[in-house]
Amino acid sequence: MLTLYFAKGTAALPVHIALEEAGADYDLRQLDFSKNEQTEAAFLDVNPKGRVPALITEKGVLTEAAAILVYIGQTFDAAGLLPADPFELAQAQSFNMYLASTVHVAHAHKQRGARWADDPATIEAMKAKVTQNMTDCAELVETRYLKGPWVMGERYSICDPYLFLMARWLEVDGVDTAAFPGIRAHREMMEARPAVRAVLKYHE
Repeated sequence: MLTLYFAKGTAALPVHIALEEAGADYDLRQLDFSKNEQTEAAFLDVNPKGRVPALITEKGVLTEAAAILVYIGQTFDAAGLLPADPFELAQAQSFNMYLASTVHVAHAHKQRGARWADDPATIEAMKAKVTQNMTDCAELVETRYLKGPWVMGERYSICDPYLFLMARWLEVDGVDTAAFPGIRAHREMMEARPAVRAVLKYHE
């Protein structure tokens, strides 16, 4: 049995979707970030970073969405979530790591600027830059990464739940999504998937 620690609005969403897509047997533990439950000792014993997702496996705890997605893909290989070709797998990892290292950070500047600065004016300046930064990220994904209809082309993969998370963030961050028809079409396809519908009720 796997156990997923998650919170609404976080990068735990793609992991949750992947678990559902894979038909995994898993349990859920929800944290309320508004109550700072991620800073409580009980959770810090699970993940000292105080962040989600965190996945408890029989071998130990895994953190970081991109890493957990690969674990799910390899553990439940019958679900076909990972490209079989080594180069295509590296491409998938490149995409997910871009979302993790660049897009997620750009998004986080809106609500979590205190991670990078103490000066209130600096934090406000970072917030003001979020819409443009996220628009730039969406432009790169739309024109260079998204092969269509899925991220890797005709085949659904571990990249698609992650892009779905980004697409949900774009509107929150004030991005004009009409400028990105590929991302919008991808989001609509994701929302039609049974696994996604089953998961979203926990993340709304």
